[in-house]
Amino acid sequence: VSYSPLAKSASKREEAPQPRAIDASKGAASITIIAVGRRKKGPEQDLFDQYKARLPWPLELKLVEEKKPLSGDALKAREAELLLNAVPGGAVLVALDERGKTESSPHFAARLGDWRDGGARDVAFVIGGADGLAEEVRSRADFVMSLGKQTWPHQLVPALLAEQLYRGYAILTGHPYHRV
Repeated sequence: VSYSPLAKSASKREEAPQPRAIDASKGAASITIIAVGRRKKGPEQDLFDQYKARLPWPLELKLVEEKKPLSGDALKAREAELLLNAVPGGAVLVALDERGKTESSPHFAARLGDWRDGGARDVAFVIGGADGLAEEVRSRADFVMSLGKQTWPHQLVPALLAEQLYRGYAILTGHPYHRV
């Protein structure tokens, strides 16, 4: 029985999917995190770099920023344009949004494995600005996810996502980093 993260469990408590070995013939997907903002030196960037170094998959952080003094819907629309233009062609698009689906780490790992096994060469995660993502980005996304109900500092989100990507890799390979 194969696990699909999109399938709903009939029980109240979902059973965690079993880790699957990495299929070396599939090759590594390239992962891009695209966020609105400016690069700032500090512990958040250091943490991102630490998890990036651990991942065997190529991971890039692209930052986009509107220089014109826009606000409200005009700013969100422009940020949407900048974010979507930075997404590699043909990439699986994941929008991080507070209204998105929250998943356990094993379910997120299974989703990553499904994309990899389905032949995805690129996966792009987009993080909106202070006012969130425009509907255009959410509707274009293949998956809309949330890191939980809490509000996280904008500079910390790429590091949190990089950690979950590494944790997903650890789950898929049976590495002891993820303990239950």
